[in-house]
Amino acid sequence: MNVNARAAYMDASVATASPARLLVMLYERLVLDVRRGLEAQQQGDHASAHPALLHAQDIVLELRSSLDSESWEGGPQLASIYDFLHLQLVRANMRRDPEVTAGCLALVEDLCNTWREAALQASSVA
Repeated sequence: MNVNARAAYMDASVATASPARLLVMLYERLVLDVRRGLEAQQQGDHASAHPALLHAQDIVLELRSSLDSESWEGGPQLASIYDFLHLQLVRANMRRDPEVTAGCLALVEDLCNTWREAALQASSVA
């Protein structure tokens, strides 16, 4: 698939996705970025780890800024998780620390799986 066809496919996927699916897609990209950052750090390739971890930080900031933490009971706790995760991603990137990055990866994988399950349950109820 050429680059233009792939971009068109991705644009169409995003444009037609439900809000729940968009959230899952964002989390999946977050997992991918943190995984890429970790793999690069483990190989000593900090030039590749840096942009991946920066993009992960941007995603966490977007998740945090779009969260209406007062609209549901778990909102403040999720906001705290996002704040913690962002701080840890910054720390992992600045210190070039694969152990911190691995901790971030475990957290974002858990969050991604949780939101994926919630989206599936919501779609089966609707």
